[in-house]
Amino acid sequence: MELEGKVWKSKQHWLVEVPSLDVMTQGKTKEEALVMIKDAVEELIYSYFPTQVQKGFEVAVSNYKKGVIGISSGEGKLLLSLVLKRQREKSQTSVREAASRLGSESPNAYAQYERGKTNISLDKFEELLQAANPQHHRLLRVI
Repeated sequence: MELEGKVWKSKQHWLVEVPSLDVMTQGKTKEEALVMIKDAVEELIYSYFPTQVQKGFEVAVSNYKKGVIGISSGEGKLLLSLVLKRQREKSQTSVREAASRLGSESPNAYAQYERGKTNISLDKFEELLQAANPQHHRLLRVI
């Protein structure tokens, strides 16, 4: 599983963005920008999941054609959980509101997915993502 991002040249810098994680950074070169996004995503994982990240955790950045990049990790559950958290925060939605959108009265029903301890199917992920941020643009696509 990969999260899609994009990289492009501005006037003076290379910019790189991963919309599903609501993160963007830059570098003087394309290679530097890709290293910066790798570091940014790893730091997000470490800050959101400090007790769950295994020693040696790494994010991989794949550079594809036409400015498309992919972000992946051996810890796919944590990446999906991070997307849910970041999208919920972006929409300024509480855990309770997200749970309510799922039809649950218990915030724990939604929060368990954000904790990164539960495997999530793609169908369930789409449902959770809609609950986290109803205004999100489609973040998943099959290439």
